[in-house]
Amino acid sequence: MGAEKFIIGGSEIPKGTNTIINIDLPKLYNTPTQLPVRIIRGKRNGPTVFISAAIHGDELNGIEIIRRLRKLNILKKLKGTLILVPVVNVYGMMNLSRYLPDRRDLNRSFPGSSKGSLASRVAKIFFDEIVSKCDLGIDLHTASIHKSNLPQIRTNIKDENTFRLAKAFEAPVVLHSELRDGSLRATSQEMGVPILLYEAGEALRFDEKSIRIGVKGIVNVLRANEMLPKSTHRRAVKIPIISKESRWIRSVESGMLRTIKALGDTVEQDEVIAYIDEPLGDNSFGILSPFDGIIIGKSEIPLIQEGDAVFHIAKFKNLDLADNKMEYFAEDAIEQSEFHELNNEEIIE
Repeated sequence: MGAEKFIIGGSEIPKGTNTIINIDLPKLYNTPTQLPVRIIRGKRNGPTVFISAAIHGDELNGIEIIRRLRKLNILKKLKGTLILVPVVNVYGMMNLSRYLPDRRDLNRSFPGSSKGSLASRVAKIFFDEIVSKCDLGIDLHTASIHKSNLPQIRTNIKDENTFRLAKAFEAPVVLHSELRDGSLRATSQEMGVPILLYEAGEALRFDEKSIRIGVKGIVNVLRANEMLPKSTHRRAVKIPIISKESRWIRSVESGMLRTIKALGDTVEQDEVIAYIDEPLGDNSFGILSPFDGIIIGKSEIPLIQEGDAVFHIAKFKNLDLADNKMEYFAEDAIEQSEFHELNNEEIIE
């Protein structure tokens, strides 16, 4: 948007500044509650992008991603405006809960209403004060409680620009994801603000690999969006696995889950990926993959009820290519190469 005058939360944010403001939220039992927001404005005009985390209050990886991101020296060269919202669902985070105190899911409450439920009111404030003023958003998530996700970008790959930015992020997988009513991504897209949704790790836990991919990925997107200068380091571009379809595989029986495959593993159609064992009996029931693909999400709790979601598989037919691509995202490469570059050259110590 690049406007000369930029106002958020009633405060005007000048160019070339790094400012923290607090936006009032509905009180909780008469206790004042605020939404902390950091705004970084470059000296030159450019796009306005928001980075948000903890829309679900127990999804913590994104909070750390934003904390590390804001310390990067390279942001001094920012062109445009970056809005950082590390904890959208303040209420949920205080209670280590996915939901708000009214038991509603904030990510099913957009665009919200000033006269609606607590979730609806928070959604409206966040959307009006942050999202509506942006050209692009990156929303950071983890899997829900007792599940874990392979780092992945979910977006509309049918849109050329969004697909370009999703690939630039360089997460292992880019997944075409249909919109859900009331979600931030659905409402934002209707308003002309595309969203990249980064899913990685599990609730109530920090995952170092997911955090590092997230920090580097956001920098990559800002570079691709011409808001940051290109890297001076020569490196191979990581091409993610692109999947247009995925499915959660559900348990056929109740019992103890014994997994055979892990996150990031490729699987063939009808291959056994786990067994469900009877705690007292001798029977075991196999869980089969419905198609060729790669495991991008899985249950982390061994107690399984019939019908529980156990594995999330992204459909991908060329399994040899998928195996080769996953090698690019090996832990050693992330720790020793990419993070070394960020830590030594772009992070303020």
